[in-house]
Amino acid sequence: MASVVPLKDRRLLEVKLGELPSWILMRDFTPSGIAGAFQRGYYRYYNKYVNVKKGSVAGLSMVLAAYVVFNYCRSYKELKHERLRKYH
Repeated sequence: MASVVPLKDRRLLEVKLGELPSWILMRDFTPSGIAGAFQRGYYRYYNKYVNVKKGSVAGLSMVLAAYVVFNYCRSYKELKHERLRKYH
C-alpha cells in the first residue's frame, strides 16, 4: 500500500495543477526560508557538478554561461540602442 505524502512535503513536479496555488502558499517566504532554499540549491549543484570523483570544467562553465546570459539580458537595452546608432 502506497503511503500518502502530505501536500507540503511534495516536490514541485509531483504537485497536480489544481493543487499548485495551495502548494505555493505553503512555502516559506521569510528571509530565512528563501536563504535556506538558495543554500539547498547551492549544495545540490555543488554535489552534482563540482564535488565529484572525475570532475571537469562542466560545472564551472555552466555558472559562467549563466553569468554571461544574465549580464547580456541586463544590458540588452543599451546594446540595442548602440546597434541602431549610425557611425559616419
